[in-house]
This record gives sequence, structure tokens and C-alpha cells, in this order.
Amino acid sequence: MQSELQIALFAATTVAFASFARLLRGVTSSGSLAGGAVCFLLMLAGGWGGFAALAAVFLLTWAATRLGHRSKQSRGTSERQDGRNAGQVLANLGMACAAGLAYIVLRDSRFLAAVAAALAEVAADTLSSEIGLALAGTPRLVTTWKPVPTGTNGAITLGGTLAGVAGATLVALVCVLTGVVPRRAFWVCAGAGLIGMVADSVLGATVERRGILGNNGVNFLSTVIAAALAAAFL
Repeated sequence: MQSELQIALFAATTVAFASFARLLRGVTSSGSLAGGAVCFLLMLAGGWGGFAALAAVFLLTWAATRLGHRSKQSRGTSERQDGRNAGQVLANLGMACAAGLAYIVLRDSRFLAAVAAALAEVAADTLSSEIGLALAGTPRLVTTWKPVPTGTNGAITLGGTLAGVAGATLVALVCVLTGVVPRRAFWVCAGAGLIGMVADSVLGATVERRGILGNNGVNFLSTVIAAALAAAFL
């Protein structure tokens, strides 16, 4: 259990982080509030390591979103200029938040692995999408491998996929180096994050393209898959 001083420091760090994210226009005002709540809970669950992992995800995704922004904007594939709203934040981080809460209550280390994997999936998915849009290359639909227009749901590129691998690996590494998960969990969390990234593309090419599920729902389900795999195989 954290001391009162630690909790106060976590709260102060949360406010600073949420304000910084809003200042960078990585999130809207509602997104800042939602992100702050997630940040505080992850710190209660994983300590400073939980914050480091979340900060790594934010910085990686923020940078990737702004890479080639003008080119994305001209094609109509860029993110909102004012950042992600609360719904988008929770769609990406809600599973990590739920796993963190489960760890606080049950003290089962598998839930920390689920946190790490869910965060790794978010980094992998966002980097693969954003860097894939920024780099030249022919997008192919993951289910048929046929060339499709840039920005098509479920489309992947080689450059984007490699960026996703790097993102999942970096976030899993941060979780290991900061003690959120043990070293033996590195490949499990990174691998689960990558499988979640692939699942996101498959869901995008199927249920999202058919209008059965929106982008937020696809993002959330992908993090659930990653988290469940990590918890099951740790």
C-alpha cells in the first residue's frame, strides 16, 4: 500500500501530466480529465512504473500522430487537431485501467501483465496506423491482402507494421525496466500487444467496415484481447 505522501505525489503528477497532455493538444479537455483518472489509477497499481509506461505510450502516439501531419491532412486521414476526447482515451486505455483496478483489489500480478500488454497494444496500433499513413507504401487489406486506398479500415503497410512492433517492444521494455512486470513477462506482454494490433486490423476489416462496430469499440476490444492473452500466458 502507498503512503499518504506517495498518494499526494501521484495526484500532483497526475495533474501535471494531464495539463501537459492538454497543452500539447494531445487530448481535449474531456480527454485530459479521462486521461488523468487513468494515470492516477495506473500509478496506484504500478507505482512510478505505471506512470512511466503511460507516459511512454502518450509520447510515442503523440509523436506518431504528428508525423507527416500535412500529408495526412491533405488526404483527410489526420487526427483531430485538438486531440483525443474522453471516449477515445477510454477506448484505448479503459482496459489497462480495469486491469489496474483488478490488481489493486486482488493483488494478482497477472493483472499487471494485462496492464502492460494493453498499453503495448495501444502503442503498436497507433504507431502502425499513423506511421503507415505517413510513409509511402501500398496499403493492403489484412483479410484479403488486396491493395486498398490509404486510410481504409483494416489496411496495413510494411512500414506501419514494423513501427507497431517497435512500439509494443518499447512499452513492454519500459514496463520491465521500471518493475511493473518481471523480465520473464517481456515477450509475453510485447507479443500480446502485437497480437492485439493484428486483431485491431482484422476487426477493422470486418465488423468496422460493415458498420457493426465503431472505431472506439474496435480499439477497446483489441486491448481486451492483448490483456487477456498476457494474463493467460504469464
